[in-house]
Amino acid sequence: MPFRFPKIVKALRMSTATAEGIFTGLINLLWTRDFGDRIELKPGDIAPDFSLAGSDGRWYGLRDFHGTHVVVLAWFPKAFTPG
Repeated sequence: MPFRFPKIVKALRMSTATAEGIFTGLINLLWTRDFGDRIELKPGDIAPDFSLAGSDGRWYGLRDFHGTHVVVLAWFPKAFTPG
């Protein structure tokens, strides 16, 4: 069987990217955990200021987007789980 170096490199890159994604997700989950009081909003209420860690490692606050037209929050509750 001939040695397939490109396949090994591709597999290593995929494994590294997957491990990096899992590690970043776990760090973000643990770092942004807040045990403060829960705030319930009704439709039309102004959102309170908050900050979250992005997948790029930077912190983003709602105030950073003040004056822009659109803010989209996306999350994946079942990311990296079998569910």
